[in-house]
Order: sequence, then structure tokens, then C-alpha cells
Amino acid sequence: MAVLQIATRPFADQRPGTSGLRKKVKVFQQPHYLENFVQSIFNAIPDRAGKTLVLGGDGRFYNREAIQVILRMAAGNGWGKVIVGRGGLFSTPAVSTVIRARGAHGGIILSASHNAGGPDQDFGIKYNTANGGPAPEQITDAIWTASRSIQGYQILDGADVDIDHAATFWLGDMQIEVCDPVAEYAELMARIFDFDALKQLMQGSFRMRFDALHAITGPYAHEIFEKQLGAPAGTVVNGTPLTDFGGGHPDPNLVYAKPLADELFAENAPDFGAASDGDGDRNMILGRHFFVTPSDSLAVLAAHATAIPAYRQGLKGIARSMPTSQAADVVAEALGIAHYETPTGWKFFGNLLDAGKITFCGEESFGTGSDHIREKDGIWAVLAWLSVIAHTGQPVAEIVTRHWQRFGRHYYTRHDYENLPAEIGEQIMHSIAAQLPVLPGQTLAGREILIADDFAYADPIDGSVSAHQGLRLLFADGARLIFRLSGTGTEGATLRIYHEHLEKDPLRQHQDPQRTLRDLIQVGRNLSRIETLTGRKAPTVIT
Repeated sequence: MAVLQIATRPFADQRPGTSGLRKKVKVFQQPHYLENFVQSIFNAIPDRAGKTLVLGGDGRFYNREAIQVILRMAAGNGWGKVIVGRGGLFSTPAVSTVIRARGAHGGIILSASHNAGGPDQDFGIKYNTANGGPAPEQITDAIWTASRSIQGYQILDGADVDIDHAATFWLGDMQIEVCDPVAEYAELMARIFDFDALKQLMQGSFRMRFDALHAITGPYAHEIFEKQLGAPAGTVVNGTPLTDFGGGHPDPNLVYAKPLADELFAENAPDFGAASDGDGDRNMILGRHFFVTPSDSLAVLAAHATAIPAYRQGLKGIARSMPTSQAADVVAEALGIAHYETPTGWKFFGNLLDAGKITFCGEESFGTGSDHIREKDGIWAVLAWLSVIAHTGQPVAEIVTRHWQRFGRHYYTRHDYENLPAEIGEQIMHSIAAQLPVLPGQTLAGREILIADDFAYADPIDGSVSAHQGLRLLFADGARLIFRLSGTGTEGATLRIYHEHLEKDPLRQHQDPQRTLRDLIQVGRNLSRIETLTGRKAPTVIT
């Protein structure tokens, strides 16, 4: 089989975001578009010859076609071996697991995460490095640079290969291993958690529901929760990955996973509910008539970490993204361990994890994880919660309520204004940024502003600086108001406004967050002029 040299021209829109390149399917289907970006990834990895690459995706529309192209391009670019999940499937946490377990040089993940799938929806591609985590900025910058000057790409002249059966074979001079996408990940979970204790939990009166949202975690959930832990058949719903996610939105929040939330708030609700997203790295946790915010989830799991065998000796430290509530910081201080505040994006946790500075980390956007891999991990988070329930013998609501009584409740809510015109999103952020110098010392909604800044992060490991990571208002009473434009969409802009207030009085810890935070919410609306500039009277999503 010959290696073809295909002439091409650069596309102007292939700059990777916080999680790779995400565009509409039809954009990726343009002649040479996918190939250009894949070649740009390979060009940014000059030492790839003879190395091993892990490849797979969440099963969304165009996943299988892209897999075939990437396999032939990998063969044409000197890779020694590609490990691909059967059917072209791999959750993002599983890719990280396999990279680390096999000593692979890196991995390509095909996913647009929690974005919708289908021929008219979204597709994405990102590169993970040898530590199993998302490529750091120096590599994504190199990919971007390569994409702007690309003149051609290399691809093996061959037919599609069989990716639906576990086997090992050759494509030109490159070996392909088609493997079970679940097995190695499930083995890792069994080493971290006490599966015998979780089996006992499932054999009692405890009832749970896991909604895979017709995305990638279905096969993982069926294997782990039902087969290995013995949860009854039907515990996992929407467990078959579909190219369009069943027409739904694979985002585990109270809006897009509403059927699960409705079930957990019904009269005869299960004890525990959880959902994950398109590629399996996010999670939503629910108890009977109780929603756990992602910020509280990280803090609670950190406080109970020693209930899990892998963390029985305690945590080295905790990290959270800047917009995530400060609940985890309070736990870290009580445990006498370090805590870190990073920009949004899991890659920023990678250096801290690799340096052994932290054990747990999390983001308010429904992402929680630990040092077992270098990605956030939805199934891991569910197993961690089940471990805490089994250890304490308490329901979710009681676990969280007792946590608030000890550490205080960080009332928290995020308001998302999705699909704004990009220029309006930028106008809002520029307008708020212009006000920052004069805001300190002012009193808004009865709170004095101590600090108003544009968050920048100096990495304590490698000294790199990441600027313009979100606009912050820090108040004298500990409250915070934060504004960010999200980088996870494929069109327009999403403005996210975060509101936080700490309540230490147990008698005031059971109020509606939207009511408790209404003054901060109004300050955010006023500063952003969101209704005036967009006509939006309410957010698209509230979490």
C-alpha cells in the first residue's frame, strides 16, 4: 500500500479551544478539513515515529468515518501502532486509562463532549499526551501554527478496516489493535473502589438509576453497575450509544437530563441518581428529592475520601477551577492540605497531578476526578458517591446536609446564556472589563467589593502564565461574582455568570439558592446589561 501525498490549503478556523477543535459535522465533512487538522496534530508531534496512539470516540455522527481516515493517516505518518476501541468507541476517561496503562505516546479523542450529535450537530477532535491528559497550551499552539501553514497531508492508500471485532492486524507498516473499550477501565475502577462493599449496597433495599443519555457511558455503566456490582437490570437507562444521542442533548444537568431529575424528585424516587455526558467525563449526582451541585460534590468527596480504598491514606491536595465554588478550599484547610485555583480546563490540573501536589480535582461544569487518570471521570464520580453512601449508611441529602453543618454551605448558581452572537458576547465582556478598575471599594447589593480583576494563573510547576481566564468580583463577605465566555460551543457564544455566597448558620442553609442569591444575580445582570444587549429575560440553563 502506497502513502499518498495530498496537496491542501490551510483553513482559517482550526485553532483548538480548551478541549480541542469543535465544529458542526458539515464543517468537518468539507474536503480536506478533518485531514488538515489531523495532519496538524501529527506535525506538532515530531517524535511520533514507531510510537503507539490510542484512538476512539463517543459514537456520535461521523465518528466511524473519521476513525477510518485517522487510521490511514496514522499509517501514513509513521505511527507504529494504534489501539482503537471496538466500534470506534472509547470514553474520554477510558482513553486516558489506556494511554497510561499501555505507555502510549498519546491519543486522539473524537467527541464534542456534552454538545448535541447528528448530521446537523456537532463533532470534535482533541489530542491527549503521554500522561493521558489534554494537550497543554504549548502543543495546542503548535497544532494551531501547523494548521495555518499546512500544504499537504500523508494518508495510506487503502480500504476501510474492520473495527467491529477485537483483533490485531497490520495496516501497511502499522499495527492496529481493536480492543474492548470497557475492559481496562473497569479493571482500574475495581482496583480503586471496594466492589465487594458496593455489591452489598446493591443487594439491599438501595435503589439507583443511571442515565447514560444514549452516549458513551452506557456500555461502561451496564458492565460495572449491573454486571459487576449486581444492580438490577434496568438500573441503567438510555444505555445504548446512538449517533444522535436519541435526539437529546448529552449534557448531565437539570435541564437536559430532566427525565432523570423528575424521577428522583417523584414520590417513589430511587435513593440515588446519576447521569453522564457525551464522552463520559462529566457527572450529575442526585439523591431522593435532592440535587448535589458539582462544587459541593467535589467538597463532599474530598471530606470522605478515606472511605475509598485507593485514598485511605488521605489526599495530597485539592484543586478546583476558578469559577468552582470555594467549598473544596474549606475542606482542604480543615484537612491541613494544599488547595489550588486554576483556570477552567482539565489540562491545568495535569501539572499538579503529575507533580504529586493534588489527589482530587474538579470543575463546576459537572467534572470531578482524581490522580487515577488525567481527565475528569463521570463513572468514577458515581462510584465515589456510592462508596460514601455505603460507608456512612446515610442517604445523599443527609450526607450533604451534615457537610454544610460542619463546613458551611456555599450557595452557588451558574446562569448560562447560550448561543449569543459572538460579537455581543465579546461586547459584554469588554464592557465589564472596562469597569473593573473603578469597582473596588464600591458597595453593590449591600456588599463591598474588595477585588475586581481579570483572573490570570501562574502555573506553580512550570511557571507558565495563562491570562484572561474570567472576570471576578470578590466581596468583603466572601461572596463572588464571575463572568466567563465558554469555549465549548461550536457556534455563537455562551456567557456564563457565576454567583456564590457562604452561609455558616445551619438554620439558614436550606433555602432556595436562586432566592438567596437574588441580589448577586441582579448585580450580574446589571453589570452585563444582558437584557438590554440581547433581549434575554432569563438564562438558557440554570445550575
